[in-house]
Amino acid sequence: MNRKAAFLILFFLPCVFVKAQRVGSSPEYIKTLTADWKGERSADGRPKVSDAILNRLKNISMEEAWGVLRNKGYQNQYEGNWIVIREDSVMTGRVVTAQYMPSRPDLIKSVGDQGKAENRAQKGGTNSWPIDVLTNGDVYVADGYGKIADGTLIGDNLGNAIYAKSQRGVIFYGSVRDQEGLTEIKGFNGWIKGQDPSYIQQMMLTTINAPIRIGRATVLPGDVVLANKYGTIFIPAALAEDLVITSEVTALRDEFGHQRLREKKYLAGQIDSDWSEEIKKDFLNWLNQYPGKLPMTKKELDEYMKSRNY
Repeated sequence: MNRKAAFLILFFLPCVFVKAQRVGSSPEYIKTLTADWKGERSADGRPKVSDAILNRLKNISMEEAWGVLRNKGYQNQYEGNWIVIREDSVMTGRVVTAQYMPSRPDLIKSVGDQGKAENRAQKGGTNSWPIDVLTNGDVYVADGYGKIADGTLIGDNLGNAIYAKSQRGVIFYGSVRDQEGLTEIKGFNGWIKGQDPSYIQQMMLTTINAPIRIGRATVLPGDVVLANKYGTIFIPAALAEDLVITSEVTALRDEFGHQRLREKKYLAGQIDSDWSEEIKKDFLNWLNQYPGKLPMTKKELDEYMKSRNY
């Protein structure tokens, strides 16, 4: 390579990379983050786990879901100690992420300019931008870095907008205002770290649909979330279906074991350890005669059991 060619490469190469950082992640970037997912995707690139799996996930316990993820090496997907607006409700959905930081004037300008280039709303605060991208089945998950006073990401107006677009609620590592008004939105729910009457101040949005941290958990756009009164767990989309059926079978195993213990057919140590061939056979026969409706189809169950040792 001659000197002139080398000079031109060195001169123009930085120009390829000198682009403004996006506020909203590109579909290509999201696809790279979630490359293990092979199914349908939303227009923004996020994995689109089916509504059927989201509905079945509502019946999975936090411990069962956590156990499956832990066995697959995902040990940082759970966060607890929430204030839950409606404790008796379970929420599942596809994650839209947002990250907030303490305000810094030069970065505020950069984010504002880039938001304008991305055709984001120029009236109102940037905390409305993540709401604008929500679709049915999405859950708005935000890292508000635990800020309570002056860190209220939404009030009841934005809460109504969120529910209208997503038919879901929010998970905020931060706070909200007008919690009383939020409780009046039928169907809306929220997992929050606090509430305060103040307005959001000295706080800025930095990214939408990029990786974020929610307490102990690392969360990606398109993750599936299970949220109930016992906490929140964020499930990689590619693992959601397997997690659901594995958890369903675990629940059936527990139901079978409890029944057989009540019947005094087996000793506690026999049920609470590796099962003998006799118990495995009994379990399979019990499944074939299950008195209620199984949570999965017979085909799904048969396929699952082929690769399992019980």
